[in-house]
Amino acid sequence: MFFDKFKRVKAFVFDVDGVLSDGNILVTEQGDQLRSFNIKDGYAMQLAVKKGYPMAVITGGRSVGVKKRMEGLGITDVFLAVSDKSAVFHKWLSDRELTAADTLYMGDDIPDLANLKIVGLPTCPADAVEEIKAVAFYVSGCKGGQGAVRDVIEKVMKLQGTWREDPEVPSI
Repeated sequence: MFFDKFKRVKAFVFDVDGVLSDGNILVTEQGDQLRSFNIKDGYAMQLAVKKGYPMAVITGGRSVGVKKRMEGLGITDVFLAVSDKSAVFHKWLSDRELTAADTLYMGDDIPDLANLKIVGLPTCPADAVEEIKAVAFYVSGCKGGQGAVRDVIEKVMKLQGTWREDPEVPSI
């Protein structure tokens, strides 16, 4: 059944450019690269971490800003400047004593393809490249940087009964 794969997820792995951001990079005159992140994706990510889900971000990008943003959300497993995402992913699984079968991975382009082919729940944003859509079990209705990450985290957590109000965030 469709929802069984979501119910089995124990961990999340996300790419950055095209998944957590829209893939557009602004470059300053000093050469700094700037990305924008969706605040709702961030809320879902920090809530999942607080609820005990292991989470990693694996990217070929080198931006210190990405690392700071992820650490601000409570994500400590942030891998920058990765040329072989498969090797880093397998080491992370081993270090965390996890299996690929219990992992949701979201990627949008060819560097994510090998990992998407082996995980239990391969996912991608609506604007992923066709090769990625072809192997994804679930294609979010949201584009990268526009809620795709929130979409999959919320589905997993609601189906597992862990999506509840965050007790550390005051009601508005």
